[in-house]
Amino acid sequence: MIDKNVVENIVAGWLEGKDYFLTDLTVSRDNRIVVEIDHKDGVWIDDCVELSRYIEDHLDRDAQDFELEVGSAGIGQPFKVLRQYQNHIGDTVEVAPKSGRKYEGTLIAADTEGFTVSVEQKVKHEGEKRPHLETVEMHFAYDDVRSVKYVIEF
Repeated sequence: MIDKNVVENIVAGWLEGKDYFLTDLTVSRDNRIVVEIDHKDGVWIDDCVELSRYIEDHLDRDAQDFELEVGSAGIGQPFKVLRQYQNHIGDTVEVAPKSGRKYEGTLIAADTEGFTVSVEQKVKHEGEKRPHLETVEMHFAYDDVRSVKYVIEF
């Protein structure tokens, strides 16, 4: 089996000096390598092809045969790494907490501890007859959510 760390180091070599970043890398027992990259402005197919060739040039098929797939993290797919959160600050996201109800709002901050989303919620203050919409900031730890996705707006 091809060592995942070897492939990670190869990908890191290609990423050096570029604005692309790695979002996911898997190597299965049957040597199927799947690499996902992302970029703040989107991923170009030509760059995926270039990375694929770079990886192939640095692995020896005679020593171990492998299947290779290189692609983008995919629009509408859940965020996997901190840099994706940071790239989408100011954008609308959908948050699916492990505790239940989904929220949609504006991503306003993200760091190693978690992220904050500004959400419109109905709030009823003491003495009021009816609830009204109010902007509320909600902070989430990464371990407390099932997924966070960029919301595509048309």
